Amino acid sequence: MQTELSKQLGIEHAVFGFTPFPVVAAAISRAGGFGVLGAVRYTAPDDLARDLDWVREHVGGRPFGLDVVMPAAKAEGPDGRALSEADVEAVIPEGHRRFVEETLAGYGVPPLADGEASGWRVTGWLEQVARGQLDVAFDHPVKLLANALGPPPADVVARAHENGVLVAALAGSARHARKHADAGIDIVVAQGYEAGGHTGEIASMVLTPEVAEAVAPLPVLAAGGIGSGEQAAAAFALGAQGVWLGSVWLTTTEADLHSPALTRKLLAAESGDTVRSRALTGKPARQLRTEWTDAWDDPAGPGALPMPLQGLLVAEAVSRIQKYEVEPLLGTPVGQIVGRMNSERSVRVVFDDLTRGFERAVDRMNRVAGRDR
Repeated sequence: MQTELSKQLGIEHAVFGFTPFPVVAAAISRAGGFGVLGAVRYTAPDDLARDLDWVREHVGGRPFGLDVVMPAAKAEGPDGRALSEADVEAVIPEGHRRFVEETLAGYGVPPLADGEASGWRVTGWLEQVARGQLDVAFDHPVKLLANALGPPPADVVARAHENGVLVAALAGSARHARKHADAGIDIVVAQGYEAGGHTGEIASMVLTPEVAEAVAPLPVLAAGGIGSGEQAAAAFALGAQGVWLGSVWLTTTEADLHSPALTRKLLAAESGDTVRSRALTGKPARQLRTEWTDAWDDPAGPGALPMPLQGLLVAEAVSRIQKYEVEPLLGTPVGQIVGRMNSERSVRVVFDDLTRGFERAVDRMNRVAGRDR
C-alpha cells in the first residue's frame, strides 16, 4: 500500500494508526504503518515525555507522530486571560452536576476513593495544556503533528515546520478542508460520519473524493468506516493517499483498556450499536450507545454543555463508570467499523489482514478492468 505520501515518510504501508496507547502506536510503526499517539489524556508533561521516549525506543527507527486537541482560538475571559481548568469548571451549572450524580446513583455507581484522582481528564482540550504537550513533542523525533479540531494556530504550524514536522488536521467537509489548506496544513484527514470520535454529517464515500478534489495536490487521508484492506483500497480509489484508522486498534492484544467488560462490549457490538452524541465532550462524537448516552440525549434531560464544559463535567463520572465496570453505562468512542471488530488480534495480524484484503481488492479490480495478473 504505497503512495507518494508513504514514500515521503519512509513507511511501508500508507496506514496511519491513531491510538491512546504507546504500545499500540509503536507496534503500528513496527508493522510498517505510521503510529500516532493521542495526547489528550496527558495532563503532566513528564508523563507525555516518558511515553514518547518509550515509543521512540520501541519503533525500531521508524517514524511516529502525535495527535493533540487544540482549538484554533484561545478560550479567554473578559480580561483577555487564558481560562484555566478551574475557571471553566466554575461556570458549570449546578443542575448539570446534580444530573450527573443522580444518573450515577440510579445505577449504584460508587464514588472514587478518598484522594483518588480521576483517571479520565480532558484538560488536553484547553489550548494552554495542548501547548505544553507541544513543548514536549518538539523535543522528540515526531514526524507528524495531527490536530483533531482542525488546523492549530498559525504559530504552532510555523513551529512544527521549523522542526521538520508535517501538520495534519481533521476535516468533516470540503469547506473545512479548504480552510485547512489555506492555513498551511500539509495533510488533510477527511473524517467521515462513520468514524469514532468527533465527526461531521458526511459519509466517507462522499467526503473523501470531495476533499481530495478541494485541496489537490495536498495529500488526503481517509478516515471513517475503514477496517479492512478492501475498504482501504476503496479509499485509495477515491483519491486518498492513505487511511487513518483508530477504532480497529481498540481490540488488539496490545491495547490496554483496563476493562474486560468494555472489551467484551466492543467485541459483541454490531455496526448499528454506535451513536453520535454530545455526552462525552460537548461536540458530536461517535461512541458506543449506552444508557449513559441515552440519558444525555433524552430531551427530558438538561442536555450536554458545550466543549470543554461537558468533558470537565463528566470526567470523574466516566472514571467511576470505568473503574467499577458499570456495564449499562460503560462505553468508549468507536466508529461503525466496530461491527468487524469481533476478535482480539495483534497489531501485526491486523496489518496482515489489511494487506491481504488490499491485494484481493486490487486483483478484483484488475479483473473488472480486464487486466488479470
